[in-house]
Amino acid sequence: MIPISSSTKLRVGRLVKAHGLKGAIKLELYTDSPNERFVPGAILELQVPETSPWFGKTVEVTEMRMYNQMPVIFLKGIEDREAAETLIKAILLVESDLETLPAEPDAWYDHQLVGLRVIRDGVQIGLVQRVEHFPSQDLLAVKTETGEVLVPFVSAIVPIVDIQAGTVTVTPPLGLFEEIEESEEIEQVVSDASIELSSDSSSEVSE
Repeated sequence: MIPISSSTKLRVGRLVKAHGLKGAIKLELYTDSPNERFVPGAILELQVPETSPWFGKTVEVTEMRMYNQMPVIFLKGIEDREAAETLIKAILLVESDLETLPAEPDAWYDHQLVGLRVIRDGVQIGLVQRVEHFPSQDLLAVKTETGEVLVPFVSAIVPIVDIQAGTVTVTPPLGLFEEIEESEEIEQVVSDASIELSSDSSSEVSE
């Protein structure tokens, strides 16, 4: 696993859908601190395809509001629905100092979990690719030899997270990694993992 630098780009949100006719865009949050990340005047970098007219550019926040419990963001220069549509699916990034960690003893930022080697019965079976946040619980998306497996991030299934060792230990129920169990030998799935982006959200193991 390549260590995160002290100045790392954090994912703080994703633009998901144009809202109304005045340039507003619905926002999927990747941060626990939206009121601090999306203040008026905040400059955000964009992760978009190289073919996008927004590639290599930044946007400036003018306002963030809540509509029916859904965050909606307004950006400088985006004044109509047509302009808003050009930004849909863009990931919003910020430069951040990662010295501060979650206060809870069993909580981690997404960037700390992504790239960790997943260990089962002493054998590496994959790598954590990302963390999915849902109202009921968080899920670790693990890339394995046979594909992607979503692992509930609960203490019964993920009893050990060892950031120093770069591993998470899993004790999954029968069937969660069934395809992996059927193979004769499990080899290391991904080598020289490269973590370019991190999320500003923190994840906590549920009991």
